[in-house]
Amino acid sequence: MSKGINQSLAKRIVKWFWILFVVAILSTILLFFLIAKGYIGYMPPVEDLENPINKYASQVISIDMVPLGTYAKDKENRIYSNYNDLSPYLVNALIATEDARFTEHSGIDAIALLRAVIKRGILMQPSGGGGSTISQQLAKQLYSPNAENLVERLFQKPIEWVIAVQLERFYTKEEIINMYLNKFDFLYNAVGIQSAAWVYFGKKPKELNVEEAATLIGMCKNPSYYNPIRKNERTKGRRNVVLSLMAKNAYITKAECDSLQKLPLVTSYNKVDHKEGLAPYLREYLRMTMVAKKPERKNYMAWERDRFSRDSLAWATNPLYGWCNKIKKTDGSNYNLYTDGLKIYTTIDSRMQKYAEESVREHVGSVLQEDFFRGKKGSKTAPFSRNLSAKDYAHIMERAMKQTERYRALKKGDASEKEILKIFNTPTDMTVFSWKGLKDTTMTPMDSIKYMKFFLRAGFMVMDPRNGAVKAYVGGTDYQYFQYDMINMGRRQIGSTIKPFLYSLAMEEGFTPCDEMLHVEQHLIAEDGTPYAPRNSNKKRIGEMVSLKWGLQNSDNWVSAYLMQQLSPYGFAKLLRSYGLMGQIDPVVSLCLGPCDASIGEMITGYSAFANRGIRVEPVYVTRIEDNYGNVLATFTPKMTEVISEDASFKMLDMLRAVVDGGTAWRLRGRHNITAPMGGKTGTSQNHSDGWFIGFTPSLVGGTWVGGEDRDIHFDRMDEGQAAATALPIFGLFMQKVFADPNLGYTQTENFEIPGNYRNPCASHSEKEEVIGIDQIFN
Repeated sequence: MSKGINQSLAKRIVKWFWILFVVAILSTILLFFLIAKGYIGYMPPVEDLENPINKYASQVISIDMVPLGTYAKDKENRIYSNYNDLSPYLVNALIATEDARFTEHSGIDAIALLRAVIKRGILMQPSGGGGSTISQQLAKQLYSPNAENLVERLFQKPIEWVIAVQLERFYTKEEIINMYLNKFDFLYNAVGIQSAAWVYFGKKPKELNVEEAATLIGMCKNPSYYNPIRKNERTKGRRNVVLSLMAKNAYITKAECDSLQKLPLVTSYNKVDHKEGLAPYLREYLRMTMVAKKPERKNYMAWERDRFSRDSLAWATNPLYGWCNKIKKTDGSNYNLYTDGLKIYTTIDSRMQKYAEESVREHVGSVLQEDFFRGKKGSKTAPFSRNLSAKDYAHIMERAMKQTERYRALKKGDASEKEILKIFNTPTDMTVFSWKGLKDTTMTPMDSIKYMKFFLRAGFMVMDPRNGAVKAYVGGTDYQYFQYDMINMGRRQIGSTIKPFLYSLAMEEGFTPCDEMLHVEQHLIAEDGTPYAPRNSNKKRIGEMVSLKWGLQNSDNWVSAYLMQQLSPYGFAKLLRSYGLMGQIDPVVSLCLGPCDASIGEMITGYSAFANRGIRVEPVYVTRIEDNYGNVLATFTPKMTEVISEDASFKMLDMLRAVVDGGTAWRLRGRHNITAPMGGKTGTSQNHSDGWFIGFTPSLVGGTWVGGEDRDIHFDRMDEGQAAATALPIFGLFMQKVFADPNLGYTQTENFEIPGNYRNPCASHSEKEEVIGIDQIFN
C-alpha cells in the first residue's frame, strides 16, 4: 500500500512539474509577446527600429581630406561611418571579444546565456562571462536607460532580447556591427568609431592597425576604467586580453598575438573642441553662415543698418548663406547642422592653414607683442595712445566694463553701480592668456580688461584668385580668447590699400603708369566747398616730375590726391562697390586715402582682379555638401565679375609689382628673401591704428590686418606701427613656408602671363632706374 501511495505521489509530482513547466513556457511566450507588442516595457516603433541612430555630427573637411572639426548637439560628436570604412581588425576584435557566435545566432546566444546563468547566477563566478550578444548590447545602447539597481536591470534584459531579435530581422550582421560602433561613446567627445579613431589615434577607422583596433574594442567594456589617455598600463592589459581572444578565435596567429602584446600602447590624442584644432574661425564662420535665417530689420539694432543690408544681399545671392534654412529634406523639413551628419567639404588646405596660423603666431606673438609691451612701458594710458586724454581713457574703460558678461549678470541681479564698481576693483584669482601659455594670477576684473586689451589682434586669409578657393583662414590670434573674426566680421579703416583701386579707375579713364605730375602739395576742394590738402609722409623728389607708377610704388599721398582731382569721387565710390567693398562709402575727395572701413575678405576679393586680368572672384569656402551616405546635396562655384578691363589690369599689375620690387613692400625681397614674381600694397591708417598688406602671386592672393581691439590702441611710433612692420611680415613668413613645401605645388618660378607690350611700360623714364634692375630679373 505504501508503494502505491509513493507511485501516486510521484505521478502527481511529475504531473505538476509538467504543468508548471508548460505554464512557465507559455508565460514566457506571453511575456515576450506582450513585450513585442509594447504592452510591457518600452518597445520602439518600427520607424525607430528602421532608423535607430538618427543624430550624427556634421563634419568640416579640408580639400586634402583632413577633418577640421564637427558640429554636434549636446556633445554627441558622432560621425557616421559605413561598414566598408571599418578596419577588418575592428570587426574581428569586436566579434572575438563580445560575441564569438555572432554570425550563428539571431540575436540571442542560448549557449552564452546558459553559461552566464550557471556560472554567474548559480556558481557566482565573476569571471563566468556575459550572455549578451552584440545585438543585445546595441539594443541596450539604443533604448535602455541607465538602471538604478540590479532588479531594474533584470527587468530590462527580456526587453533587450526582444529588441535584439527585432534588430536582427531588420538589419544584416554587418549593419548591426556598424550601428554598434557608430553608437558607442568612447569618452572625450568621441561618440562613434570614426570620432574615436581620430581622437585617440589621429586616423580614420579603416586605417587602424591590429593593436589600435584591439585598444578601442577593449574600451567597450568600460571606457572610463580602460582609458588609454589616463590609464595607459591598465588599458594596455585590456588590449592584450582582446588580442588573446582574437588569437583564440583564429583571427590572428599565436605568434602575432605574442608579438603585438609586447608593443607599448601609443596614442596620438586629438582633442575635439570647437575652440581648438585647425581653422576654428572658419568653422565658426561656416556655422553662422549655414544656419543664418532670413534677415528681418526688427532683429537688427538701429546702428546695424549696413549689416542688415549685407546680410540681406547674402541671403539673396549667396547659396551658402542660410543653406540649412533654404534647402529642404525629402520629408519637407530643413537640414539640421548638428544632427543630420552633413559632410561639408571646404577649399581649405590643412597644410596652408597650419602655415598661416604659425605665421600669425610667430610674428604677432613673438615679435610685435614684445615690441608693443616695451613701447607702452611707463605710459599712464597704456595700452592706448599716449595722446589719449585721461577723460577719454576712463570713458573707454567704462564702456569696456559694461560690455562684459560679468557686468551684465550683476546688472541683471539688481546690483547698484557702486556695488558693481567695487566688485570690478576687488582683486580675485584668475587664469589669463599669454603668448607663453596660460597664467594663474591675481588681479582686479578691471585690470584684467586692461590686460587683455594689451594684446594685438590680427587676421589673415589666402585665396586662389583664379577660382576663389580660400586656402587659409585665420580670423584672429587665438580663438579661445579672441573670438571676434577679423576676416568677415571685423571692419577697419583700409588706408593706403585703397590706392590701387583709385589708380585702376585712372587707368580705365585713359591714364598710364608713365603719366607724370609735379610732386608738390595738392589742394582739392570738396563738394561743400571745404578745402582739402592731405599731408604726405614721403619727402622724396619734392618739386620734381614723377610718374604715377612712382607714386603708387612709394604710396605717395600727393599723387593719389592729384588723381582724385582728375576723377570723380562718385565714380570712385561706385568702382569700390564693384571691387566688393560693402560698407559705408562716402563719395568725398578724401576717399583717395582710404578713410572707409572694409573687411579682410572684401579687400582680398578686390585685389583678386589685379591677378586675374581684371576679373574679381568672390571667395569660395565650400565646394560641396553631402549627406552622411555620400549623396551630394549641393555644389558651389565661384562668382566672377569683370571690374576693370584687361588693359587696365596689366597696367595695374606692372605698378603693383613695382611696389614689391622696390617700393613700400620691399621687405618681401630684402628681409624674407622671396624672389617670386608678386604684387602687393601696404596700407597704414590714421595714427597707424591699422596695418594692412594685400599681396598676390599668379595663383595666390593673401591679405593681412594687424591692430588693437580699439582704434586708440596702437604703436606710438610710426616706424613700429607702419604696415610694412606690422602686417607685411605675416604674409612674408607664410609665403616662405609655402614655397618651402614642395608638396603644395607652388614655386617661385611661376610668372604672370603679361603681353610683351605691357612689360616695363615706363622704361624710358628716369625714375624707372629704381625699379627696373630688380624688375627685369623676374621677367
